[in-house]
Amino acid sequence: MKPRDITQLAEAIKSASVPFELIGAGTKRTLGRPVNATPLDLSAFNKIIDYEPEELIFECGAATKLTDIQKLLKKHGQMLAFEPPDFSQLLGSEHAGSIGGALMCNASGPRRLKAGAARDHILGVAGVNGSGEIIKAGARVVKNVTGYDVPRLLAGSYGTLMALTSVIFKVLPAPETEETLHVKCKDLPQAVALMALALQTSAEVSAAAFVPRQGFYLRLEGIAASVAYRREMVVKAITIKSELLPEVQSRLLWAGLRDAAALWKHQRKAIWRVSLPPTDAPRFLASLGDVDYFCDWAGGLVWLAVEPQRDVRKHLKHGHAMVFRANPATRETLEVFQPQPAGLRALSSRVKLAFDPKGLFNPGRMYKGI
Repeated sequence: MKPRDITQLAEAIKSASVPFELIGAGTKRTLGRPVNATPLDLSAFNKIIDYEPEELIFECGAATKLTDIQKLLKKHGQMLAFEPPDFSQLLGSEHAGSIGGALMCNASGPRRLKAGAARDHILGVAGVNGSGEIIKAGARVVKNVTGYDVPRLLAGSYGTLMALTSVIFKVLPAPETEETLHVKCKDLPQAVALMALALQTSAEVSAAAFVPRQGFYLRLEGIAASVAYRREMVVKAITIKSELLPEVQSRLLWAGLRDAAALWKHQRKAIWRVSLPPTDAPRFLASLGDVDYFCDWAGGLVWLAVEPQRDVRKHLKHGHAMVFRANPATRETLEVFQPQPAGLRALSSRVKLAFDPKGLFNPGRMYKGI
């Protein structure tokens, strides 16, 4: 089923008697638990609707490719500040995916430390709920709201609440330049402590990551003179020898970290994405033994590769762990997303019921029965 416009989509959902697997670009279908439902192709919603560079506002169909959007923004010296990752190599897809998929997964790259995630940049959405009603929420300016903040609520919902047709995002000017400080520190606890020191300065570090056997990296972005001044501020704060990576090398480094390139070689292992307090990362990783990993977000995000049936949550005291990539059997056996406490699970069920009372959208993708 492939509706041509939002009216046709609403009619299809209103008259539906079977559940749907919502598909935009289709690049993230392997995220979450396997879905057994009729495909609902939303790829027709792929047009640029409006772009006002002077107002920093961008509106387009939810299935519009990220690469197309980024090319257009680049012509005007602007960017999606949440730095959406390209997981095509990791997930075996043809391209980086759609803007709607980025929102539904609440995607964000290394700049999340400074700029936030996709949910922090969404202004408005349009789509159809599970009752076949056309929904428009949010606007071109940020306003106080009562009830559900629908655009933000959809972030990280993995297509379980609404069939999304269009989105409005705020965009930001792209930095004039960037550079990265590299510190050859092989000790993760020390690296986490030093990255924290750098972030506590007013240098506005936009990314911080640790790579085993290499050390840690700190990115600075902006006007060249400002970057140079802030670099010296960071150097004084961390009081340890560092080397400077120029702009070209810096961009390649952070693109690889953004896309989890270090783990592409693990074709048969499960890939986990773990969010936890940075200070707990050393203990967590030490308890796992010899695993291939790297840390982003100053230690607050750990990517790692383990054997398919291994459950790393047994070693996690605080935070959330997601089975990001695994074979269908593993995704059926293990909880893909962090199990919810009873109160939060009840709230999730009520939200699902409010948006999708017949349970039509991506049934079971996140949790059984939701």
